[in-house]
Amino acid sequence: MSEERNHVVVVGAGPAGLMAAEILAQGGARVTVHDAMPSAGRKFLMAGRGGLNLTHSEPLPGFLARYREAMPHLEAAIEAFPPTALRDWSEALGQPTFVGSSGRVFPKTFKASPLLRAWLRRLDSAGVHFALRHRWTGWDEGGRLLFQAPDGLRRVEADANVLALGGASWPRLGSDGTWADILAARGVAISELRPANSGFTVAWSDIFRNRFEGQPLKGVALTIGAHTVRGEAIITRTGIEGGAIYALSAELREALLDAGQATLSVALRPELTIEALTTRLSAQRGKQSFSNFLRKAAQISPVGIGLIQEAAIVSGQPLASLSPSGLACLINAVPVQLTGVAPIDRAISTAGGIPFSELDDNFMLRRLPGTFAAGEMLDWEAPTGGYLLQASFATGAAAGKGVLKWLEARTANSE
Repeated sequence: MSEERNHVVVVGAGPAGLMAAEILAQGGARVTVHDAMPSAGRKFLMAGRGGLNLTHSEPLPGFLARYREAMPHLEAAIEAFPPTALRDWSEALGQPTFVGSSGRVFPKTFKASPLLRAWLRRLDSAGVHFALRHRWTGWDEGGRLLFQAPDGLRRVEADANVLALGGASWPRLGSDGTWADILAARGVAISELRPANSGFTVAWSDIFRNRFEGQPLKGVALTIGAHTVRGEAIITRTGIEGGAIYALSAELREALLDAGQATLSVALRPELTIEALTTRLSAQRGKQSFSNFLRKAAQISPVGIGLIQEAAIVSGQPLASLSPSGLACLINAVPVQLTGVAPIDRAISTAGGIPFSELDDNFMLRRLPGTFAAGEMLDWEAPTGGYLLQASFATGAAAGKGVLKWLEARTANSE
């Protein structure tokens, strides 16, 4: 590729965009990364605030299955840049990783900032340029990229471009989904952006909300339809969230979209059979309050007892009227009526975006030759646990390789 024909613009300085930039620079392209934020990797840093979960150690077949219906479209990219490659990449930047007890993979520092700083230094040494505070607004009539910059509107010529603008969660960190209308105006089909790995709203009573907001439900099993997840959930002022909720968010969201509401079943003591619980609850209560009896006989936490009481209020059936077996059944199948999905701007990630049918095998938009897309802009979703970042890195790498292949073919055809 000649110097005049190999300028590639990457729009978006998150994991997908930066990985695309790295691959492009390694391939000899002249790369400029544009981002609307004042600094790179804002959402990446947020993801690492509680300990950066880069990827997961799960064997690859099971790992790929986490992407559900998007798996066939992501499989080649992830196999080309699998979790082992991501760990090697991190170590090469001076950030070795380790596998936690849950199988999740973290840098030993547990932080995103040292990794990001080392990465940006390497990109700088590779000649990658950054244009920050540059908000992409589309193309002009001549095909040049348009950016709203601090000094006004800028037109940028590029031989190819990679769009890696994220979904629509956490817009204050840069991923606000405004690109959807820009691409739709160019004839690109866009699946509606929806919250993923999100919380859900519940009409708690004032008493329950005020007492238990922020309290965890630990070691529970959550069920919607045929899907069950063990883990932890957190009571919020407006509903419920947490790791086990996020793992079921796709099923819960679709149930709400279909029927306007959904019933989440919560097993407070999933390790006990109904028979074992019934035996415990058949003991004499004596002078104990009903709450103390539940706490001692079934080892249920105060927030769990509150959840049972909420269900009793909704059903209109006093807990004291239930038989030991009836109470045992309720404890391991507490119905929680979900009324809605928490706002998309508070979701961890988003579903929807550019359908894979709009892309060729190299992640280029079929309707916009020379424009490639990667990361959370694409229509896929995955649970937390490292799967989100892994696919963002992998599709960024795939898009970068796709650009190099396209530029090479274009150069060969012009000779």
